[in-house]
Amino acid sequence: MAEHVPANRIGLGGGLVTSGLTIGILMGSLAATWLNSVFTPEEILDVAWRYPFLMGGVFGLVAVYLRRWLSETPVFQAMKARKALSEELPLRVVARDHRGGVIISMALTGLLSAGIIVMILMMPAVLQKYYGIGVQDSLRANSVATVFLSVGCVLAGLLIDRIGAARFFTWLSPIAGIAALIMLVTLRDSPALLMPLSALVGLCVGIVGAVPHAMVHVFPPAVRFSGISTSYNVAYAVFGGLTPIAVTLMLQASPIAPAIYVLILGAVGVAAGLGLKRVRQYAV
Repeated sequence: MAEHVPANRIGLGGGLVTSGLTIGILMGSLAATWLNSVFTPEEILDVAWRYPFLMGGVFGLVAVYLRRWLSETPVFQAMKARKALSEELPLRVVARDHRGGVIISMALTGLLSAGIIVMILMMPAVLQKYYGIGVQDSLRANSVATVFLSVGCVLAGLLIDRIGAARFFTWLSPIAGIAALIMLVTLRDSPALLMPLSALVGLCVGIVGAVPHAMVHVFPPAVRFSGISTSYNVAYAVFGGLTPIAVTLMLQASPIAPAIYVLILGAVGVAAGLGLKRVRQYAV
């Protein structure tokens, strides 16, 4: 994406890509809402849980078909024509020469994973268990949050194109945690505000839509694919595996633990923003 769009629209492009991801999450949330509306808990455990997986398989086949229409980027083709591709193993070059980019990319992936995993994927269960909100209401609230998350990703992409990655993450990384804290504290006394608060959280978690802009700029074209894929997947494996465990343990001490966790990763995002001022950024 970044190597196809104009240089001043990379943030918007990344926001749209991330928004597409969140729309997929929304479809999953709507599928869960539909299951719980149509089937009894016993029917879901017996056979109905399979239906969303069957639909997902169809989407997977469509994605494979669409992938055949994609070609290499103009940047890659130009590098190949002038024989400017990395002669060494790209991963070795990344580990040796671009450690700052790796650290920043992993830190921002941690921020992204905290926003998505905690505030979107885990939140329905948290609302049901710790705030006494019913299954239907919690799933509807999750769908509302995901809709606004999709919008927030696009807005974040537009904003990062205007102010740059360093200022964006230095200033705005804590906003998702702050919104989560407002939501969980307010719900104690005002559960009727669940829907607007969910919309606010979703919109603020949309800052994750700006992560691709930063990641594509901290690696040069010759090793960009290896740098991003390694940083993102290693970090998401770590944070994706540890986040549910950490939040579950923290919930034993306080029902606002999800917000605290996201605030902690927001501080990591601020550190990444400050690091972006010192790490070399490459043209795309």
